[in-house]
Amino acid sequence: MAGKVNLQAQFARFDDYWSPKIVASINDYDIKLVKVRGEFVWHQHDATDEVFLVTAGQLRIQLQDHDDIVLSPVELFVVPRGVRHRPVASEETHLVLLEPHETLNSGDAELAGTVGERLD
Repeated sequence: MAGKVNLQAQFARFDDYWSPKIVASINDYDIKLVKVRGEFVWHQHDATDEVFLVTAGQLRIQLQDHDDIVLSPVELFVVPRGVRHRPVASEETHLVLLEPHETLNSGDAELAGTVGERLD
């Protein structure tokens, strides 16, 4: 059995943006922490929905052909699979992601995406 995970302590361990860190796994999914700031790339995930849970800061999710979604701490939003989107944060924002193993954070975009490194 794995021990408990303190999210604040784990966020304090890294400073890079848009580079998810795996802090736990459940079944075929990874629980990832990521710090974001600025604009990410427009992309979509054809095989999976994507959940964004904000723990600090504020995230705007731009959605193609839909109104933007603005998330504050303790709010989450699920982007349905196949929906083109772009996360934007004007300030440092902390997110929790739940994604299938091996999911690239850049989806279909031609970007050197990452599936996330494990924090041990």
